[in-house]
Formats: sequence, C-alpha cells, structure tokens
Amino acid sequence: MISPAIVVMDPCESAEVLQDVLRSNGIDSDVHDGYGLALVSVWVGLVVWCDGARFWWRTGWNAERHRVIYAWHPVSDPFRAARRIAMRYAELRSQQPPIGSVPLGTSAEPL
Repeated sequence: MISPAIVVMDPCESAEVLQDVLRSNGIDSDVHDGYGLALVSVWVGLVVWCDGARFWWRTGWNAERHRVIYAWHPVSDPFRAARRIAMRYAELRSQQPPIGSVPLGTSAEPL
C-alpha cells in the first residue's frame, strides 16, 4: 500500500498566509519563526503552531486524562483553517471580561 505524500511548505510562509487570511476576517495576529516552527499568536490562550505540513492549536482540556486537546488542519487549506481558528477566537473572546471591568470586592483606585 502506498501512503499519500504529505506536502511540506515553509512554516513561516504558511503562517504568514494564515495571518493574511485571519486579517481579511478582521482578526489581528503576530507571526514568530524559529527552530523549524512558526507560531501565529492570535489571542490570549490561542497560539497556532505550524510545522509546514499542518497548523495546530489548543481547543480545551480533558480532565479525565489530564491532557490538552488540540485541533489541527493541513496548511494546504489555510482558508478553512482560518475559519476554524476564528470560531475558537470568538469562543475565547466571549469568555473574557469586558475591558475596564473591575471584579466585585476590588478597588480601581491606585494604592
């Protein structure tokens, strides 16, 4: 049996393509490159790694197994990957308190 070939692209170029697609959807991000990987920093708790073959990002926590849950997508389809990442971005943003909000029982006054 012959297994399908995996197309590997330059990780940084792939990350920059993803960054452009995210930007076209109104999501700003930063790209960092080094050691054969590229990172796309999207939001607090949302970093997308790229090795040139796939993008992967953290989607949750499995309490039973005490492990992180990851999603991944091939770099050959950055548009669908960006759509999936945008859904995770929206989920994480909805969990953040509004900017400038102060938790009850604390003071916004400087010490």
